[in-house]
This record gives sequence, C-alpha cells and structure tokens, in this order.
Amino acid sequence: MINPLWLRSFCTLVEVMHFTRTAEQLNMTQSGVSQHIHKLESWLGQPLLIRQGKHFTLTDAGERLYREGRELLNSLAELKRNIGDDPAFEGLVRVVSPGSVGLKLYHQLLLLQKQHPKLVIDYRFAPNREVERLIFEHKVDIGFMTSSTMTNDVHIQLIGEEELLLVTPHTIQSPTWQQLQTLGFIDHPDGAYHAGLLLGANYPEFEEGQAFKRSGFSNQISLILEPVAMGLGFTVLPRHAVAAFNRPDCIYINPLEKQVSETLYLGVHRNKRLPSRVHTVLEEAKHCLK
Repeated sequence: MINPLWLRSFCTLVEVMHFTRTAEQLNMTQSGVSQHIHKLESWLGQPLLIRQGKHFTLTDAGERLYREGRELLNSLAELKRNIGDDPAFEGLVRVVSPGSVGLKLYHQLLLLQKQHPKLVIDYRFAPNREVERLIFEHKVDIGFMTSSTMTNDVHIQLIGEEELLLVTPHTIQSPTWQQLQTLGFIDHPDGAYHAGLLLGANYPEFEEGQAFKRSGFSNQISLILEPVAMGLGFTVLPRHAVAAFNRPDCIYINPLEKQVSETLYLGVHRNKRLPSRVHTVLEEAKHCLK
C-alpha cells in the first residue's frame, strides 16, 4: 500500500514546483521531502522526476501518479471530514415504537425534518419485544417501549406515562359490566393486557384472565376505533391512539374512578455512542412525549 505521507509530499512538490517551498508548506526539511520522493520511486520501481539542477520535470509515471494520487488524497481528506463531522441536523435517524406512541411522535418528527431537510427520519412501528430486539441488533438508533427491558445491552430510561382509556360507541356512556359483556371487545395485539390493567382496576367483576366476547380485531393502530365508532364493540387503548382518531364524535371516552397509565421508556444500545443528530431527535421526542 502506498504511503500517504510520501504521496502528499510528491503531490505538493508537483503543485509548488520547488523543493524548499514544499518543505516550508509541509513543515518539513528539504531533505525530508527528497527522501519521500526517493522512497516513492523505490517503491514504484521507476523514476518520477527528471532533475535539471534546481528544476525538474515529471516523467510519464510521475504525471500518472500525480493525477491519481491527488484524487486519492482528496478522497482521504473527504473521508476524514465525513467521519470527523458530527452535524446535529443532518443524516439518518432510525426510530421504532409501539403504535400509539408513534401516532403522536411520528408527525412531530416529520415537522422537525421539514425544518431541517437534511435530517432524515426512518420510523417503524413494532411491539415491545421487537423494539428491544432492533435496538440490541443495532438496526435502530432509538426505541420506545411500554415495558422494561430484559436485555443488558439495552439501556432504558423512564420518560413519561400514557393513560389507558375505555372507549365505547358514543351511544353508550359509563357502561355497566353487563353492558360491556353484551357489547363485546374490539381486540388488538395489546388488547388483553390493556383491558386487564384498566378494567381490573375499575370493575370488581373483572377476574384475571377473563375473556370477553370478541367482536372484532385489528392490528392497525389507526383502525382499531373504526368498529367502535360503528357501534360494534368497545376497546381499551392508550390516549395517543384515541387522540389520533379522526371521528371523535362517534366514540365516547369514559371517565373512570381509577386512572391507569402505561410507563413509557426510551431505549438505546448501552455500548453505542450516539451522534449529535440522534440527540437532536431524542430531545424533540422527550419534549413531545412529556
């Protein structure tokens, strides 16, 4: 492999056309510059300069080496700049979260990207265990979870809470236990877990592991309230998911005696240094979700 210091001395000499001034520009001695040229010629096995007293001309090999060597040095300088630079508003940031958090956060991060177009947001929706796996495998930069981690390499911190809500059709308000049983449950991937937390705290008739009549199911967070709005059942969802529904007049959010919230955690890989652009997104997310 060619020595980049030798190559730098040679290309600078070609551009300056004077050994003494080259040495001054590179903060070297003139003999040091000459040694670099000789080492290059020895390494390549052919002369690069035709010396004429204090002047010189390039051989054919010298001309080719300068053209390609200058490109190489420029590429190395660009590489150093790219690796060394750490812009706060430029580059790709990969984020993953459960659906409800995403409905609130994704739009806010897009507004941030609109303000800083060189900042690119890659947002995915996934359940808690998938979020944890993606962080562990370095496939995302930031993950949000509503449960604690089981992986030592995933570092989490509590950043907020999200209230769980009992949502019924607008025609049914403050339902009795019997009304809920008759109406049926619109299920979703976290449905049983959410219903157990909220209904278990507010309805003494609720029993652990109890199953409701299932009136429907959707794994799309934005569609879960559609059957509720049509009077086909009730559900339990986090507040952000309910707030994003575009037909709020068709549903009813029931006030309950005991409020129940999910804890929201921010997760990153424990052994990964976060660049400035990721910290930019983190601060925006914390502000949005607090």
